[in-house]
Amino acid sequence: MTDPALTPELIAAHGLSPDEYDRVLEIIGRTPSFTELGIFSAMWNEHCSYKSSKKWLRTLPTTGAQVICGPGENAGVVDIGDGQAVIFKMESHNHPSYIEPYQGAATGVGGILRDVFTMGARPIAAMNALSFGEPGHPKTPHLVSGVVQGVGGYGNCFGVPTVGGEVRFHPAYNGNCLVNAFAAGLADADKIFYSAASGVGMPVVYLGAKTGRDGVGGATMASAEFDETIEEKRPTVQVGDPFTEKRLLEACLELMASGAVISIQDMGAAGLTCSAVEMGDKGGLGVKLQLDDVPQREAAMTAYEMMLSESQERMLMVLKPEMEAEARAIFVKWDLDFAIVGETIAEDRFLIVHGNDVVADLPLSQLSSSAPEYDRPWVETPVADDLTDLPAIAPMDGLRALISSPNYAHKAWVWEQYDSQVMGDTIRTPGLGAGVVRVHGTNKALAFTSDVTPRYVRANPFEGGKQAVAEAYRNLTAVGATPLASTDNMNFGNPEKPEIMGQFVGAIQGIGAACTALDMPIVSGNVSLYNETDGAPILPTPTIGAVGLIADMGDMIAGLPAEGDLAIVIGETTGHLGQSALLAEAAGIEAGDAPYVDLDAERRNGEFLRANRICARAATDLSDGGLALAAFEMAEAAGIGVALDIRNIGQLFGEDQARYLVAASFDQAEALMVAAGQAGVTVAMVGRFGGDTVKLGRDSAPLAELSALYRGSFAKAIGAA
Repeated sequence: MTDPALTPELIAAHGLSPDEYDRVLEIIGRTPSFTELGIFSAMWNEHCSYKSSKKWLRTLPTTGAQVICGPGENAGVVDIGDGQAVIFKMESHNHPSYIEPYQGAATGVGGILRDVFTMGARPIAAMNALSFGEPGHPKTPHLVSGVVQGVGGYGNCFGVPTVGGEVRFHPAYNGNCLVNAFAAGLADADKIFYSAASGVGMPVVYLGAKTGRDGVGGATMASAEFDETIEEKRPTVQVGDPFTEKRLLEACLELMASGAVISIQDMGAAGLTCSAVEMGDKGGLGVKLQLDDVPQREAAMTAYEMMLSESQERMLMVLKPEMEAEARAIFVKWDLDFAIVGETIAEDRFLIVHGNDVVADLPLSQLSSSAPEYDRPWVETPVADDLTDLPAIAPMDGLRALISSPNYAHKAWVWEQYDSQVMGDTIRTPGLGAGVVRVHGTNKALAFTSDVTPRYVRANPFEGGKQAVAEAYRNLTAVGATPLASTDNMNFGNPEKPEIMGQFVGAIQGIGAACTALDMPIVSGNVSLYNETDGAPILPTPTIGAVGLIADMGDMIAGLPAEGDLAIVIGETTGHLGQSALLAEAAGIEAGDAPYVDLDAERRNGEFLRANRICARAATDLSDGGLALAAFEMAEAAGIGVALDIRNIGQLFGEDQARYLVAASFDQAEALMVAAGQAGVTVAMVGRFGGDTVKLGRDSAPLAELSALYRGSFAKAIGAA
């Protein structure tokens, strides 16, 4: 097959600007081959090179006494004591999921699981953060159904519990849904596997499933805006097989235990290209590949297709040569491909041979180190106008507006499609706060959460970035966990627009400030830019995934309110309604500034709750919907009513930060208040749990009526009822 001529149109279709192509010519001193053009396109696109974001990502706090490995590897590694480590990361699969929701979401789950087990960890938990357009938009029900089925279909078959996440709807996602997938695994802290190749003449081994044409160009597609040609991009979406991935997990862990592995890397975005370049570059070595030896499931594949395929369930490994037979036997046993496809070389070359032809011969280190890095112009987001002329909203009308919205209605329709109990260690399933999983065979547990409020970030990127971290901190604290570390998934529009880049910069600065103040360093993450369709951007959505440790499961705050329990708020309430869920859902108003996040108060109040957890039967953080929604959700989960003594709308629905709602018996409440006085922490008794009625000041409604509304509204909104 003859390679096409490299026209300006073809170069642009590969996501390379004229200046970037000139840099390619300067590096190699000649016109690239078609395969070489594809390799540069794959390595220099936004999805793989982070060329618009690296400058700012370097400012994030990434170290701490608990951090074993920060950003730069497949996933972050954090010490949890007793010689054990938790390995975790969050990544996006936004563009593929909009084009083909089932496979896009499924392979997003598969990819993040491989990022975890390629480092030697057995996955123990998954989460997902999903953002969709308006429920009434013609594409939304199809996307919701396909994405949820894809997440469940892959995770359930693979056998990892999905223990948490979030689902939101907003018109800004009409043309570009977000699918952020999180996974965490456990490993021995002294048995972590890294991706840097070492040793000259070492075999480079292809592991797993065969290579096909699915996903060719997927990373480049994920680094571009959508337009009316979106349906033409369907072939760039990968196709997953969770049963093959399960076999790959078991084979890899067995292989790692054998001592045969020098380095190992998942074949994710840009497939064979990115995995080989990253392994060689991190080890200061070159790589030679013989493509005829790559296992292929389709006939007559070209070098370009093999190098850029994103077929799933594949790994690349550098092997100790004396252990080839033992390693091969493991993969044959698991009915997976094992093929030596190349070797490490001393020269700084990425040498690719197909048949008798050299189809690529490039300086390997410059594919990564010489990738463009931009300091994009940016402008600060203007200060939001003050709220004025707010409509009168009766308390119970406000609560009904919230619990009937798919944003705040009960999400059982979603998470009941996920297996949250597989492996038998899940302690707290989805539905209320952070998910919790026992560390198998111990008395420890890990808590997981994912959080962001995009309305806040749009109004005030700095405070919104702080708030995403702070809410994650509170969700972990509310189950009694000590927050350990974070992963971020930065979902934004086109960074070439200064106002979008300003959102990114502000959010990064806010996230960095909060992670530093709350000792939750960023240890891994992902950036997804160009989330726009026909020039319309998504809401800025910097999702924070976080992990916390419960050192003794006896310290977990795991209960539900009981009849007669007092409702106590920890933290100060001023009644902030700017950008609140109440105004958005009850009045269609998204205005005002985001709430201010006092990081000193966040840490002080969180440490106070953890230190006095014995005084809390149940706890939750206060965020979207404020006190009224949190009290209703706690009471409804327990099947009892609640009466709040407050009439003021701001006090009921305001979204002031650094607050928790605690359910406590009289004796617990008394002890909590004494401790708060000694610690200088603000607490207030605001009501009581019990009965069969929900009362907000003078307004009341039967719990049964509200519960039916709460539990039936999500499916109804997306046409699944």
